[in-house]
Amino acid sequence: MRERELTGHSLSEVHQSIETTHRKGWRKIFSFIGPAYLISVGYMDPGNWATDLAGGSKYGYTLIWVLLMSNLMALLLQGLSARLGIVRGRDLAQANREAYPRAVNFVLYILAEIAIAACDLAEVLGMAIGIQLLTGLPLVWGVSITVLDTFLLLYLQKLGMRKMEAFIVALVLIITLSFFIEIALAKPIASEIVKGFIPSLPDEEALYIAIGIIGATVMPHNLYLHSALVQSRKFDRTEEGIKQAIRFNRIDTTVALNVAFLVNASILIVAAAVFFKSGNMQVAEIHEAHRLLPSFLGDAAPILFAVALIAAGQSSTVTGTLAGQIVMEGYLHLRINPWLRRLITRLIAIIPALIVIIIYGENEVDALLVLSQVVLSLQLGFAIIPLIHFVSDKKTMGKFVIKPVTKILAWLIASVLIYLNLKMLMNEALPVFMNGSFIWKTVISLLLIFFALLLCYIIVFPFIRKNKKEEEEKIHGDIPLLNLGKLPSFTRIAIALDFTGSDDKIIASALAQGGKDATYILVHVVESVSAGFLGKQSEDLETQQDMSRLHAYSLQLQQNGYQAFGFIGYNKRVKEIARIVNENEADLLVIGAHGHKGLKDFLYGETVNAVRHQINIPVLVVRVNKTKAT
Repeated sequence: MRERELTGHSLSEVHQSIETTHRKGWRKIFSFIGPAYLISVGYMDPGNWATDLAGGSKYGYTLIWVLLMSNLMALLLQGLSARLGIVRGRDLAQANREAYPRAVNFVLYILAEIAIAACDLAEVLGMAIGIQLLTGLPLVWGVSITVLDTFLLLYLQKLGMRKMEAFIVALVLIITLSFFIEIALAKPIASEIVKGFIPSLPDEEALYIAIGIIGATVMPHNLYLHSALVQSRKFDRTEEGIKQAIRFNRIDTTVALNVAFLVNASILIVAAAVFFKSGNMQVAEIHEAHRLLPSFLGDAAPILFAVALIAAGQSSTVTGTLAGQIVMEGYLHLRINPWLRRLITRLIAIIPALIVIIIYGENEVDALLVLSQVVLSLQLGFAIIPLIHFVSDKKTMGKFVIKPVTKILAWLIASVLIYLNLKMLMNEALPVFMNGSFIWKTVISLLLIFFALLLCYIIVFPFIRKNKKEEEEKIHGDIPLLNLGKLPSFTRIAIALDFTGSDDKIIASALAQGGKDATYILVHVVESVSAGFLGKQSEDLETQQDMSRLHAYSLQLQQNGYQAFGFIGYNKRVKEIARIVNENEADLLVIGAHGHKGLKDFLYGETVNAVRHQINIPVLVVRVNKTKAT
């Protein structure tokens, strides 16, 4: 395990993995560029499209100012999140764990997971709709196909943070270019667009759509994510170095979120220029917009629309998984394999989507999208309020505590966002409440009271907490005294050989563990077609040659004074190695590892990791270069 994995850092596998200290000028600035682009996709995910379409088709360019205002709010909040990660070296989940009681943190963790699942639901539906619009596949098949991006994320994570950032930037460019082309096709009037930046709300419904636009903009999981991603940069931990990191990340955030603003504005402008101008003022659904586009902009427009939708869903799903990893590690100190984490999150999103589509039909998909945004609204305050508390704390932030003006603006934005999100939540929940049974009304009332009390507690707790010396939380508890006792000695050592030319290195490593007092069990598994069907009865050429080679190895070791015996397994590599090791009562297994990555793991398998879970003895892994047998 690498050293940084023992420290409890956020996203430990990429923590400080990108060097910035030895770069100068533009190269230094570009070394900080990246994290905010992963954040920006959350501001242009499929969950935002419906509100942008509704605003543009119903009120033309009138509500562009709402998009601008929500973008300014996001700039401030994401800046605070980046500051927390840069200055304290903590992501938001870790900071919460250190500040709040365990029971409160557990509730915050559950809420964060629900928000991530809700966000992933919107991304699943967006991608599925995009696939359907592009290929004509039924929505059920589109939803099912989205599970495959689990493997894409696994591959991206193995390539490293910079390549993952490049992949996301490429998707953002696809979305941006698609809508810029559609704007060129729509030919909006520039003077009318400019008037849309003057604040105005024509009627009550405009207010409701404005609330939806603002409420769907700031995503709670982005606040967790940004505070972790900025820690992937290695910079000088001096006062000047921290100032520089904050400044460069501010540039990164400003550029990336303004790109997101341009995308959202483009969706609204296209809707205004195409639908509002033609009298189609009720277009608020993605399917409807796609259906009508060819009539006004030609056959290329719906293709660009669908491609942008797929890119938006795919890019958002990558960042959603990273956010899930952050909250799980930060709140619970629990780490699981990235592919398993992704698969669980994706299944949580896919299952309700499939149930709704199968039972109620594809017409209810847009209602499911709205529900996902309502769930996100419920969680937002529980992420914003702790963040403001942390960056306002002079004791932990030191000279980098936010200024009074910034603090006032942050609390004002938090108040507006929480109010608007609660209003949107009440608007959606009230009809259900009024038409529900007594039991249903009681459940909803108790939940609302619980969340209101929890929100008040989170707001007040830092102010009423007694002044006491705070100690940094120990990730793994107190440092114990090492009880070395009697050192283990190995008497029966199994050696797994694959006859690739590195056998001598593996055998030498095994001999170093036991010397001439141990017994050595040489193991090789024949994986020919004949061995797969006939097992021990196999007598094909590969089986005969492998047996001869194993016998020759055993004989050479015996001639040099070692006790060595060879054992052949058949077909299933992992199962057979484990069987031979257990049957011969070995107390150590020595096995070679070739350092496969990405696609090769799927082609050659991950033998070491699989074998160690099937035996109860120590495993010595010898890193060797894979070469052809001679």
